[in-house]
Amino acid sequence: MNTETSDLAENVPEDPSITPGSDAGLDRGVLIVAGVVVLGAIMSILDITVVSVALQTFQTEFNATAADVAWTMTGYTLALAAVIPLTGWAADRFGTKRLYLLAVFLFTAGSVLCSVADGLGQLVLFRVIQGLGGGMLMPLGMTILTRAAGPDRVGRVMAVLGIPMLLGPIFGPILGGWLIEIASWHWIFLINLPIGLVALAYAAKVLPKDHVEPSESFDWLGMLMLSPGLAAFLYGVSSIPEHGTVTATEVWLPALVGLALIVGFVPWALHPRNIHPLVELRLFKNRDMSIAVVAMMLFAIAFFGSSLLFPLYFQEIRGETALSAGWLIAPQGFGAMITMPIAGILADRIGPGKVVLTGIGTIVVGMSVFTQLTDTTPYPLMLGALFVMGLGMGSTMMPIMSAALATLTDHNIARGSTLMNITQQVASSIGFALFSVLLTNGLKDALAQQDPNPMPAMAEAYADAFLVAVVLVALCLVPAFFLPRRKVAPVDPAAMVAH
Repeated sequence: MNTETSDLAENVPEDPSITPGSDAGLDRGVLIVAGVVVLGAIMSILDITVVSVALQTFQTEFNATAADVAWTMTGYTLALAAVIPLTGWAADRFGTKRLYLLAVFLFTAGSVLCSVADGLGQLVLFRVIQGLGGGMLMPLGMTILTRAAGPDRVGRVMAVLGIPMLLGPIFGPILGGWLIEIASWHWIFLINLPIGLVALAYAAKVLPKDHVEPSESFDWLGMLMLSPGLAAFLYGVSSIPEHGTVTATEVWLPALVGLALIVGFVPWALHPRNIHPLVELRLFKNRDMSIAVVAMMLFAIAFFGSSLLFPLYFQEIRGETALSAGWLIAPQGFGAMITMPIAGILADRIGPGKVVLTGIGTIVVGMSVFTQLTDTTPYPLMLGALFVMGLGMGSTMMPIMSAALATLTDHNIARGSTLMNITQQVASSIGFALFSVLLTNGLKDALAQQDPNPMPAMAEAYADAFLVAVVLVALCLVPAFFLPRRKVAPVDPAAMVAH
């Protein structure tokens, strides 16, 4: 039993017959720690989707253009990109408990500041503060849970953490639309205050004490390359929907500069003299980690990118309100809730490979229905397809995460979760930009036909975008085929990063 888990056992009574790393279910101590992590994840993930439904309100409130208010999303994303690479080092240097408390505090304080912003500039600035905290919550949460549960139960704790990750994009628009309807946009931020205060008190009480080893040297050169590189690249990618093309200077210039910095970081991170790089790329020597990263990249592009199509279709083509559209997407969440805990147990017992292959195949079946969309597609058919997709999603994303982290030990868990979160954030931004451009160009072509009733052609534009999503999801079958199909064991961290 590692030191952190021993401390947890002192703070939280648990079944003495169950030890971290056993193949038993999640004991009371791990579940209590999981509660802390889920609270933080709920705040961070819900916030992104809740704010997305308020963009139109921001335009009216601040008399701004769509491009101006988009900075409330872009500023948050850039802050995430800048801080995620630092999380692995900071967790080793200051301890996961201290850093988690700081992340929750920053996110909560940023939320309160956003709720009292009296101008768009202030709101964007306070969203950046929010992002600095939010960017640390997920990788830290994965690290804390994986260390508490042990490698044999990674699949189950990832299933717990996956609940807010999959349900947030579904129920966020419902919550955001409801708060705006009954109160005002200020409450989409202010609601984080009580959750944040509870999370701070909860984390301070139940998280194990930090036992920080002598400090590793900080990779200053790596930080100067990777953090601004990721921010610049994502800024360029995030600008694609606004300009509708990658040839715009505002798109290709920052993206190219960012990509150059990221590429420059790679040889530096792998250089023998760089003992403690900002992001441990030597983890790619681990076959399971490498395959999981590729699978996560493809899945995040397809899943998070195409997720914006569903509410837009219901609102633009079927005339639903934001709140109604949110409820119509909810069957995805119900499907995920059924399969996610089962998938977590199976991933621990038989390996994640078979679970992920089944999940991806199920998503392809469900999403294929949307490649045949029309402006009159029956609601029961779409809701049933969304439910089937949810069944597949619950069996896919978190088992991929567990495949990456189950083979890591000690402080490499923090480095591995940081690497996976960078992958997910970059891929999600690429997916969002890709499907925004596909949909925008498709709708332009539909409206250019000057048909008195453009809805059938517009619905066809959505169907074409979903076809691309189905192809991308199906491509995930390739790396998923190589994921472990048996119970995986941790790899010696010294061997992992051997030069």
